[in-house]
Amino acid sequence: MNKEKILQQIKTKLSLVPKKPGCYQMYNAKGEIIYVGKAKILQNRLKSYFTGSHDAKTTRMLQDVVNFEYIITHSELEAFLLESNFIKKNRPKYNILLMDDKSYPYILITNEENPRLVMTRDVKKEHKKKNQYLFGPYPNAKACRDIVEILNKVYPFRKCHNIPNKACLYSHLNQCLAPCINKCSRNDYTESIKSAMRFLNGSSDELTTILKQKMEEASNNLEFEQALEYRDTINSINEIVEKQTMELNDGLSKDIFGYYSKDGLVAIQVLHMRSGKIIERSGEIFDLIGEIDEAILSYIYQFYDDTNNLVPKEIIIPYLEEYQILSELLTTKVIVPVKGIKKQLLNNVMENAKNNIDNLQKMRLIEIEKTKKPLEDLAKLLDINYPKVIELFDNSNIQGATPVSAMVRYVDGKPSYKDYRKYKVKTVKGSDDYHTMMEVIERRYKRLLAENANLPDMIIVDGGKTQVKAASIVLKKLNIENEITLIGLLKDDHHRTRGMVDRNFNEIFIDKKSDLFLLLEAMQDEVHRFAITFFKTRHNKLSMTSILDEIPGIGKQRKKLLLETYGTVDEIKHTTVEKLKSLGMPGKLAKELLETLNK
Repeated sequence: MNKEKILQQIKTKLSLVPKKPGCYQMYNAKGEIIYVGKAKILQNRLKSYFTGSHDAKTTRMLQDVVNFEYIITHSELEAFLLESNFIKKNRPKYNILLMDDKSYPYILITNEENPRLVMTRDVKKEHKKKNQYLFGPYPNAKACRDIVEILNKVYPFRKCHNIPNKACLYSHLNQCLAPCINKCSRNDYTESIKSAMRFLNGSSDELTTILKQKMEEASNNLEFEQALEYRDTINSINEIVEKQTMELNDGLSKDIFGYYSKDGLVAIQVLHMRSGKIIERSGEIFDLIGEIDEAILSYIYQFYDDTNNLVPKEIIIPYLEEYQILSELLTTKVIVPVKGIKKQLLNNVMENAKNNIDNLQKMRLIEIEKTKKPLEDLAKLLDINYPKVIELFDNSNIQGATPVSAMVRYVDGKPSYKDYRKYKVKTVKGSDDYHTMMEVIERRYKRLLAENANLPDMIIVDGGKTQVKAASIVLKKLNIENEITLIGLLKDDHHRTRGMVDRNFNEIFIDKKSDLFLLLEAMQDEVHRFAITFFKTRHNKLSMTSILDEIPGIGKQRKKLLLETYGTVDEIKHTTVEKLKSLGMPGKLAKELLETLNK
């Protein structure tokens, strides 16, 4: 269907869209959702995409759009939730997605009769348990471990995960109350819990005083090594709880979100404050599609909904249309400051976002250039257009056993892991790389043609003239030999890459010190690694199978029971139908089993 006809259908459909809140989805020619959005008035929002001018990113998206759908909701809040669910489920190409799913460590005082003080990352799981004390997050895992170690040395929390039946080392060191040999209750830990909590809430004076006293006592007793250890611990505490440049004395946990938009990109900066202190600044950069306010609100909601981040007591943001939605969704206080220290903090975050977008943009361009330039050199060398999408194939087997093949895809010189493919060889027996390559190439591109999917710009086979010939025959058979550039990678006597061979079997040598050679070598290593990994997995799986796996009705449980009872397949052969029936096996299946084994 041509573009004009598609636009006409879209315009007709637009006239039927109601003036109600809802969630909408944009589709490409493959029926994939490529963008999800929400709107207070669906008709107005959707019409805005197909009228007037747009920035480059939106224009690029609209070129891929062939259809749209929408779901009417009762409120914009419902539309917001629906939008988030669609984004999480479909991960559309043009939506802002939360890319960094790392979680920071927290410190936990457990709700047990004999509590422990430990480091944890699974905060959602721990937070569900009542009466547990959770502190953090800590951006530096080492610092978090140091805090845990220090507090466990000073305060007698239980150290053992499971209480042993005899006195442990910690009891001998007087670092716990020894619940292993003494009767202890949670009341015995009350003062330790309170002291540890005061420290974790930002007050280090008490702990430092205790350690100074112990250091002096050790020094007076001529225990100089012990005194030095206490001194080092005090220094570590001073480093851990170092006074921040900006503080709030309210003691509330809060996250501050700021952003800056430039050239179709948006940088989001997040500042995390716990116990009035800045503990972390983090940021991400995305392509911006749609309205900036919607994008920021969507990101903030995903930040807490998709990751292991606890919702703080306060979230500080710049003014965004309908920002109140966040307060309803996250059930926390959302503040838009206009003056005071919170406004200063917000301005700081906004400034950091502006700085980050410049730096990250430069880094992105540098990374692209690292691979773009070699591919431009490859295009010039072969006198072809720039090969944006490249697919590489490699076969793997050992003495003809368990033959497999693998394909990896590169886009602009970067691996596209989601597009990697594994192939179990179906029609070829043994180590026949020629016909294996023919089979895999045909299966791959027959499927793409059937699905009307985009073909790659280039195919690289890991082999010389033989592999190129095999691939060339298939491409010609499918009538796409003129649409895809085909090359093979030649190896020297030491099985190292030495150059290329084109479809006409002309050898092309490349400077081994060039970026192009290094890129091709890296691609070759990657497809080889992927093929070998698949082969090993497949080979190991097959080596664990037996003739029992080939008999219908013999599943994992029955196979396990048979082997536990008889030991080997040979022993099963000499049993009787009646004995098999006594194991709970149907008579017909028992008869079929013995007949198969004794063929």
